[in-house]
Amino acid sequence: MPLKSYRFPGRYGPEWGSGGIFGLRYYNGTLYYTLAFEAEAHFTDVKSGEEKVYDFTLLGNAPTSGGDTYNAVETVDEFIYFGGWVHAPAVYREDRRILFHNKYSHVHVYDTENGSIRLLWKDSIHHETDWAGEVSDILYDPYSDRLLLAREDGHANLGIYSLDRRTGSIEMLSDKPSLKGTIVHDVAFFGVGRNFREGLKEVLALDLITDKTESFSPGGSVDGRPYIRPDYGPLASAYNRAFVFVRGGLLAGNPLMEEEFRFYRLFDFYTLYSPYRVNAINVGGGILTAFNAHHDAVYRPGVEYEGLAWRATNTIAGPSVLVYIVPPVARIVAAFGARVTSIEKMDGKLLVATNTAPNTSSTEATPFDTGNREVVVLDEKILQERPPAVSFSLPLSLPSMAKGLGGGTFGGIPLDGYREPRAVFYLGRDNRLTVHEYDLSLPAGEAVSETFEVKAGKNILDLDSFSGIVSFELEKEDMEGKVRIELR
Repeated sequence: MPLKSYRFPGRYGPEWGSGGIFGLRYYNGTLYYTLAFEAEAHFTDVKSGEEKVYDFTLLGNAPTSGGDTYNAVETVDEFIYFGGWVHAPAVYREDRRILFHNKYSHVHVYDTENGSIRLLWKDSIHHETDWAGEVSDILYDPYSDRLLLAREDGHANLGIYSLDRRTGSIEMLSDKPSLKGTIVHDVAFFGVGRNFREGLKEVLALDLITDKTESFSPGGSVDGRPYIRPDYGPLASAYNRAFVFVRGGLLAGNPLMEEEFRFYRLFDFYTLYSPYRVNAINVGGGILTAFNAHHDAVYRPGVEYEGLAWRATNTIAGPSVLVYIVPPVARIVAAFGARVTSIEKMDGKLLVATNTAPNTSSTEATPFDTGNREVVVLDEKILQERPPAVSFSLPLSLPSMAKGLGGGTFGGIPLDGYREPRAVFYLGRDNRLTVHEYDLSLPAGEAVSETFEVKAGKNILDLDSFSGIVSFELEKEDMEGKVRIELR
């Protein structure tokens, strides 16, 4: 791989904690990515190894910071369109705050034929603490030859927009905040809702021929139990369905085929473990994405951010995992540290961008990026190999407290490829444990459930008699217990 560097320690870039490597895209002989929070867009000619680095000063004066933290990138003809947000210039205060007067949302275009960069569009509200909606996704609409922008992270100018890729003129199509979208058949599906508040509220379908919109509610869970706080990450398309990856699992379906969205519980630990700040790509006819252990967090105990406390954001339930979705199978294919920020396929390899540190809250800014970021190169044959050994460990107080919010069912552990999976429960009281067993069938099926009597102390539940995906539910709260799920 002709990259000048695979590893990026923290350098000057005022923002909240750590950004990452975002927007990995190999196209027309060029590998692109943006390094945040340094606000550096990198373009490498794969054949020659020549690299160009752009500092976003078409937006304003240096020193810049930011870049992109959602993987907003699209390719059309010879062009790479890349978006996000940038401080130009960045203004950092010693009270651990960053000022937002100079924060811009943007879309740039890179010409892979001649190496030129052009600013296509920008937006700012020039406010001290608030900002215009970041560009978090870019979709190409081949019918109208336009770009569709999703904007959810911000305080103004949120929604779904149409951007003329030649003139930069912009038009709002919906004022509903949207972080991500995907195209299925002749419709673009977008997630709607505010993350760090209530999460996904609905899925909006935009007809690419007529521009008419229709909204659909997230459906019920396949395991028959409620789910809460579905903060959402990427959307992806396969099998004529839209897949919406959320905290606690994914939704799949297509109401336009009269198949409502259904929720499949995956890695639901009542922490911020989720498929957030990462993309999803199509590989081998399926979908590859990541569920991240530590993407956003409160740094100082006692501080709350958007209702999220230190413990919920800093409890590490397990490693970040790459998950390959090929219904009815959801399979773990690799395990990483704190978080995966971007995924791309190139010449039989998978490029996986990782980071050791999360974003932090608004009063916890630093004048430099706090994470160690790198690009890991894997052979794509891992998609067909046995999954890695991984374990998940969870204090049972978290699902117990979630009962009061309407949740409580946890897990959603994919067992495919594992020969000796087991769950070890260390309980503070006698209880009844229900195991829900299901898979990623399309259309969605229903779970089969089995209940066990468990005692205070250590209980070992062999999971090799189950298949597909399993989630767990304790009848009574247990504020002292914990569970360790071991996949071997």
